[in-house]
Amino acid sequence: MARIGRIIETDACVAEGADWLAANEPRFAEALEATGPLPLRRNPDGFDQLLNAIISQQVSVASARAIRGRVEEAGFVDEARIRAASEDDLRAIGLSRQKARYAKALADARIDYASLRTAPTDEVVATLTEVKGIGVWTAEIYAMFSLGRADVFAPGDLALQEAARVLFGLETRPREKDLRQMAEAWSPWRSVAARALWAYYHVAKDREGIA
Repeated sequence: MARIGRIIETDACVAEGADWLAANEPRFAEALEATGPLPLRRNPDGFDQLLNAIISQQVSVASARAIRGRVEEAGFVDEARIRAASEDDLRAIGLSRQKARYAKALADARIDYASLRTAPTDEVVATLTEVKGIGVWTAEIYAMFSLGRADVFAPGDLALQEAARVLFGLETRPREKDLRQMAEAWSPWRSVAARALWAYYHVAKDREGIA
């Protein structure tokens, strides 16, 4: 486990990380006072989670759920079925041509998901981003919520950028590389920092009407 650091498995793990952040950065103490306890947000790992990520790209939550329902109804929920399907089969159940290609690329990659559980996070991200349609943000979110990594961040996320801008009183929304550097100070609990910023984003959005 030394290669991958702490794993977030329970609400107590999240609370431990939140306490550390509050003790080491006063603005996180401020954010956590506004948000209350942070959610665990653990998902299963494996092919299905990444297929869901592809389905959800650039569509509303409602649309993603509708497409997911058709995918399940058609039985296209495992790698073998996706590999055997044609692009037209996948388009017929609601996937765009691009997403059909991404789904097939993911199935054809034959990723060893079990081995990712013990791989360093940078290796997880490198493995997943080799697949067409899986970007760094998706890979980092997978490491964070499906693998439970306590010290991974997703600085390309616009909500995290905006929450950091508001919480830290920045003049402009930080760029991805700047937020990644900023987040180094929140190690070894960067995943909890992300949870805190996402929660704070919703508080600030309601309070200030931010987009």
